[in-house]
Amino acid sequence: MKTLIGLLLLSLIAFAPDFARAADKKIMLIAGKPSHGSGEHEHRAGVLLFQKCLADFPGIAVEVFTNGWPADSAALQGAAAIVIYSDGGGAHPALQENHLAELGALAKQGVGFACIHYAIEPTIEKGQSEFLDWIGGCFEINRSVNPTWEADFKTLPDHPIARGVKPFKLKDEWYFNMRFRDGMTGVTPILSAVPDADTMYRADGPHEGNPGVRAAVAHGDLQTVMWASERADGGRGFGFTGGHYHHNWGNENFRKLALNGILWIAKVEVPTNGVQSTVTAADLEQNLDPKGRKAKVKPAAMPAPAAK
Repeated sequence: MKTLIGLLLLSLIAFAPDFARAADKKIMLIAGKPSHGSGEHEHRAGVLLFQKCLADFPGIAVEVFTNGWPADSAALQGAAAIVIYSDGGGAHPALQENHLAELGALAKQGVGFACIHYAIEPTIEKGQSEFLDWIGGCFEINRSVNPTWEADFKTLPDHPIARGVKPFKLKDEWYFNMRFRDGMTGVTPILSAVPDADTMYRADGPHEGNPGVRAAVAHGDLQTVMWASERADGGRGFGFTGGHYHHNWGNENFRKLALNGILWIAKVEVPTNGVQSTVTAADLEQNLDPKGRKAKVKPAAMPAPAAK
């Protein structure tokens, strides 16, 4: 009898990790296909870095899908949160086939949703209304712009995504003049800064400039480049316009905002000091797409044009 009890106890111990994993909240990270030069739009390396940073965080299981949408959308079932880091516009993975409808069904179940960098741009005709619902805002052509500039984030809000984050400055392709829900209903700015006049060095174009944004920059309007949103049904989302340059994930504040945001949309409690993670120079060289050339960043006064 004692032997039987002992065997049962050993069995329970052996399978306990599986029980724990089954109870974990599933976070799905979708990386888009290779894009731009080496060190830019490193979607795969970026999400794998997020997975590494969250590997030891209790209560979650992070799964990564690379090179676009999962081969079988059923893989997203049971997700607590879905994050897309990819190119946008007509090539956005969420806009292909019936993926918007699939995401919509998951959103109705309360699944969190987030988009990073170019992935925050759907098209006006397809995806914009859904993105406004799911993440509260998005890039809109002929309104929003995508210059490279050094943003000075002087203050952070009292919000779980900002826990442990200190004011910082960082050069990236920070998109701004976004389209938000009317009245910013349910939307909380997380990162905001005032763009300098050099952000308007390009001629007007679908991503480069327009009279409205030029007037806003000349006026010194504060621009929101990361935000959190809450839906009436309780679902959560965020948009993060940075992430063009992969090496920026080495900045603790920059990285912590994304990691905190991922937990928050999955309705996982964000620690008081935010997600603690360490990223080395070697980590940043891992999993880069074989693109053949290194990214070159010009001074803020003359940023390199971005082809979108």
